[in-house]
Amino acid sequence: MCGIVGYVGPRQSQPILIAGLSRLEYRGYDSAGVAVIDGEGDLGMRKRSGKLAVLRDDLAAHPLADGTTGIGHTRWATHGSPTDENAHPHLADDDELAVIHNGIIENFAEIKAELVSEGYTFRSETDTEAAAVLLGREYRNSGNDLVAAFRAVAARLEGAFTLLAMHKSQPGLVVGARRNSPLVIGLGEGENFLASDVAAFVEHTRNALAIGQDQIVAITPTSVSVTDFDGNPVEVEPFEVLWDAGAADKGGWSSFMAKEVSEEPEAVANTLRGRSHDGVVTIPELEGLDDLFAGINRVIIVACGTASYAGMTAKYAFEQWTRIPVEVELAHEFRYRDPVIGPSTLVVSISQSGETMDTLMAVKFAREGGAKTVSICNTQGATIPRESDAIVYTHAGPEVAVASTKAFVAQITALYLLALHVSQVRGSQSKLAIADALRELEAIPAKISQILEREQAHIEQFAGWMADTRSVLFLGRHVGYPIALEGALKLKEISYIHAEGFAAGELKHGPIALIEPGQPVFVIVPSPRESAEMHKKVVSSIQEIRARGARVIVVAEEGDAAVLPYADEVLRIPLAGRLYEPLLAVVPLHIFAMGLATAKGLDVDQPRNLAKSVTVE
Repeated sequence: MCGIVGYVGPRQSQPILIAGLSRLEYRGYDSAGVAVIDGEGDLGMRKRSGKLAVLRDDLAAHPLADGTTGIGHTRWATHGSPTDENAHPHLADDDELAVIHNGIIENFAEIKAELVSEGYTFRSETDTEAAAVLLGREYRNSGNDLVAAFRAVAARLEGAFTLLAMHKSQPGLVVGARRNSPLVIGLGEGENFLASDVAAFVEHTRNALAIGQDQIVAITPTSVSVTDFDGNPVEVEPFEVLWDAGAADKGGWSSFMAKEVSEEPEAVANTLRGRSHDGVVTIPELEGLDDLFAGINRVIIVACGTASYAGMTAKYAFEQWTRIPVEVELAHEFRYRDPVIGPSTLVVSISQSGETMDTLMAVKFAREGGAKTVSICNTQGATIPRESDAIVYTHAGPEVAVASTKAFVAQITALYLLALHVSQVRGSQSKLAIADALRELEAIPAKISQILEREQAHIEQFAGWMADTRSVLFLGRHVGYPIALEGALKLKEISYIHAEGFAAGELKHGPIALIEPGQPVFVIVPSPRESAEMHKKVVSSIQEIRARGARVIVVAEEGDAAVLPYADEVLRIPLAGRLYEPLLAVVPLHIFAMGLATAKGLDVDQPRNLAKSVTVE
């Protein structure tokens, strides 16, 4: 949630800020604004509720003066409705100081009351303005030292925050502070950047620094200084962004989601690349950690939303390959139920952004409880990987659409690699079995490509016919169950209709009451080759719902003729082993959700009320 951009350098900052904010639109927002210190040393600010285009049009009609120091923001409303007044930046210190903020300041009411009692006035309903006014006061108390003022303010604030500020008396300087909220530095030549995501500055530089927890950064055109909240210098971790700006563009596709669905084969292939050799798993990030994996006797996977379904899918493979019991928990519930964890527990977190606040807090809780932690993440320099003992990156490339698609299949792939690595360390699978598993995984990208080539047009066509549908159910067994949940979630996220996923075996325990004539039901059918008994049971479930008038759409492997008499639509996937079918079966469901939402005329990239990265609890 919220997008933050800061710039200092020789170029005019306003176009850089607007371009950076446009690359952060995927995060979800309801207002936008920029502030610039111009060549005369004056601070100009413009902010508007609504989409970035509203701000862009306003700036075109009423331009701000040019300036080479600036900050920009897209806001997701928390405290206060999405209005012009509540949009960021917020001004303080007689409008000479501009502040933007991502996160929630939990003690803002106390700070605001203190400042009001001292005679300060407020123009918005936001928690951010309390921080801005406090920073203005501390700036004067510190002898006009913006970094010192930040230290004083950081000591007072509670909650999650990334703050950026600049003062008209100090052009060429932007200062930021972070706690439990993302902030990265972009290193240019004679210019530097701050942002909540590297996407904001990747068109200018791919050299970046990751800022740690409770740290303050000051950038000028030629310098970067990072200290902790006590003022002690700290070393920051450099990294190179492994994709360029073109990877975050639509590239001619109708939507980012359409582009990202087309990239699902590549996301799996890139996650596998360089991580196996001659049938042996070789994950460079896990080198030297064999003792960690050898000593565990329990695995807990923590995640939210789509990532949790990736974890549920991987649970089947993890237990089969490692013979270690695995639990999958929603991250936001995990630490509040006082779980039993210890040194022999491995907590595996999954987060596309690496900034999901619920998941970050779960990881911190796990480490405080003595558990070992591994992160599955798609974003370099993110907080969750830095808080974990180990990391397996997914290498899916930037995912801009709010509803996750290619990140989901990449997460399953990374989790499978992790499971095979643990199995290899512990000797729970033979070398031949591991080599066979790797061969199956390596065949998946080509098989996903087959689905896209053969089925996409057909799926989009019947999705269009179903544009008036008000409810869709999804059924699956074994690894098909979490895929049913994922299919339902995608449909809810982007088409705004009721959708539910069920374990097919639960049908007669209640959900069959929902079946009425015309009710669309997707059924993920397991392979009759590896799961003959389960296949028969699922076909029986199909017969039961069909007998009650359901419209049945089955996702089944090529050659499965048993489903034909009972299906209204059949979506074929290539042959694959049982544990690998989810990576294929989910693709038609992603296409269907996108096709139905598109047919309804909805924005599939930025669905209402949702943000790509949930950075507050």
